[in-house]
Amino acid sequence: MKKWLLFFLMATMTLTGCNMNEEDSKTQPNPDKEVTGTLGEDPDVLVTNLHIPWSIQKEGDTMYVSERTGTIVAWDKGKMTRQKVNLKKTLSTKAEAGLLGFSLTPDFAKSRQAFAYYTYEEGRESINRIVILQKDDDKWQEMETLIDGIPSGEFHHGGRIKIGPDDKLYATTGDARKPEIAQDIDSLGGKILRMNLDGTIPKDNPFGNSYVYSYGHRNPQGLAWDEVGQLYESEHGESAHDELNKIDPGKNYGWPEIEGDEQKPGMVNPLIHSGENTWAPSGMAYFDGKLYFAALRGEALKGYDVQSGKLTNIITSSGRIRDVFVDGESLYFISNNTDGRGNPDEKDDKLYRLPLSRLKGNMP
Repeated sequence: MKKWLLFFLMATMTLTGCNMNEEDSKTQPNPDKEVTGTLGEDPDVLVTNLHIPWSIQKEGDTMYVSERTGTIVAWDKGKMTRQKVNLKKTLSTKAEAGLLGFSLTPDFAKSRQAFAYYTYEEGRESINRIVILQKDDDKWQEMETLIDGIPSGEFHHGGRIKIGPDDKLYATTGDARKPEIAQDIDSLGGKILRMNLDGTIPKDNPFGNSYVYSYGHRNPQGLAWDEVGQLYESEHGESAHDELNKIDPGKNYGWPEIEGDEQKPGMVNPLIHSGENTWAPSGMAYFDGKLYFAALRGEALKGYDVQSGKLTNIITSSGRIRDVFVDGESLYFISNNTDGRGNPDEKDDKLYRLPLSRLKGNMP
């Protein structure tokens, strides 16, 4: 089994983004200062041979992983089943598209329902939508559409959906390679959206009768909340300048008007960005003062200390990583080497588990 390394990167501006046309284009940075350590033992490999996995969820002892190809993998007590998702629209097979975000409802144990974000083809047009899925034995059926008409295209779909501590559903949407829509409040593209769990617009959203929670985003793919309910987001930049952002309602995060350290009145700069390097951050989770996020081009699980601003490589040598999930005892992550941009081995992709006790004290 591969040896997993822990690299401590001492930087406050060392994150990365994605190419205008795809998620990974640049070489990884060479840190000025690097300290090497180890976690002591390898993370557990729970599942192998996943098909372009995208999102991780957990209920009880069962793990669920969405696959871009239109299936959901369930893992329970060492047994893996691949479950078909029956959608009402034709699932897109374009690069970065397909069955993306996946989130179990709070009452999943009773309702057997989940939310899903997927890209579909209608005529010559690609479109994103958010729907409710119903689980019946080992099948999932699309039941109801919550939001349709989210801009799509060849790239930049966003796609992350999560339920916040306020019991609202949040979704990240990309600019669909039409940068100007990120600044258009009337467009659903280039935004973080917020809705009630029935798909209606919350009365306390920052813009009247609008799902828009924040705007000026390029291709956001990670969401996480801290213990006091503060929202954070990870976002792909243009060829570089990937971002971690502290998200507040109604704020403008600048794309395409500013990036990196550029400033403009009324626009918010990121907590940290990658400069001229590219890591392509994706899914994200919060634990014990740190944001743990997946890096595609960066091929690592990374940690960012919110208070100190220090960035750490937690896991390397696993290839591209797409999503991260924390359940209070363990951190889970999925590789994404089968997406056409990685170098998969014969057992890729994989779902991994890492005890959180081994992360405490490992970040400077």
